[in-house]
Amino acid sequence: MRRILSVLLENEPGALSRIVGLFSQRAYNIDSLTVGTTDDKTLSRITITTHGDDRIVEQITKQVNKLVDVLKVIDLTDMPNIERELLLVKVYAKDEVTRASVTRIADVYNGAIIDMGKQSYTLQLVSSAEKIESFLDMLRHESDIIELVRSGAVGIGRGDKALKG
Repeated sequence: MRRILSVLLENEPGALSRIVGLFSQRAYNIDSLTVGTTDDKTLSRITITTHGDDRIVEQITKQVNKLVDVLKVIDLTDMPNIERELLLVKVYAKDEVTRASVTRIADVYNGAIIDMGKQSYTLQLVSSAEKIESFLDMLRHESDIIELVRSGAVGIGRGDKALKG
């Protein structure tokens, strides 16, 4: 089962490498990893997506919680949450038919054309992983993908509860 872990930790050199090292030592795979500072510049928030059953995720959470720099870990999968990912994709758009088709797909998915070349469009989409996959499937039917980059998931719990130190 896909899991989304959110980790609040001190913004110190080596803190991220200790968390990644813990996953590596235990042979846990990280599907995506995003990191950024919070409103408090001394703290960072890491969103990790991984796969595992409840027992494995509980073990990961407990071990991450033991690290010195870590203030709090929550499994967002267990609560109502909002998850988003950023996609940038460059596609061939060499003729008017392809350009119109790619533009229509971008409009339907609330994406944006953020750059145009003589034979290409660069598109942006911010959405859930599932919607991004669907968007990419539609694009593949209409054009060839030249280049693709994804940010990985970021997530936050719904409602009033917050991950704070």
